[in-house]
Amino acid sequence: MTTEPLLQPTLWRTCRVLANRTRLRIFGLLVQHSPQTVSALAGRLQLSVPVACQSLRALEARGLLTARRTGRLVHYRLSTTTAGTVHELVAPLRAAFQRGPSSVNTLFRLATAFTHPRRIDIFRTLQTGAGTLRQIQAATRIPNPSLSRHLGKLEVRGFVACRGRIYSATTPPEAFGRALARVAAQGDHTLQSVE
Repeated sequence: MTTEPLLQPTLWRTCRVLANRTRLRIFGLLVQHSPQTVSALAGRLQLSVPVACQSLRALEARGLLTARRTGRLVHYRLSTTTAGTVHELVAPLRAAFQRGPSSVNTLFRLATAFTHPRRIDIFRTLQTGAGTLRQIQAATRIPNPSLSRHLGKLEVRGFVACRGRIYSATTPPEAFGRALARVAAQGDHTLQSVE
């Protein structure tokens, strides 16, 4: 029995799921050793079974994993039937973990850039051209205190640069960062997934 994603995968919701070091470690383990049962995965990562189960369900709900029940056991593996922009994120995630587990902190930092839909709107606005804080506020209608906070988060994560009070969109050098920037720039917050 294969389960279907529970939620419509959107970029910001997917990033919220990925902005968790435990979930990233689980994803990384499944890149190296797939499929895994919940208890085997929990044992390998020294997690409680409930924590592993909850993390696996969150990754599955975003279309990143698939589950297959065999008797009392549930086996999780990386989703192989993703299409569209979900695939755009899975491929660089997989490649990062094939290089080694040290990627968790970098992937975490990049994923946290787009954990809020307003940051996607800001990034999209800046894709059309650089602007001042006032211009960005006029285009996005985000209140200035929130806008400043979101711009700061995007800047720290390498998706926005500020020179002389002029903000512009940038792209991080990492493959996963480039994939996030492409998906965010598309403007459709819905990630297409076929299970």
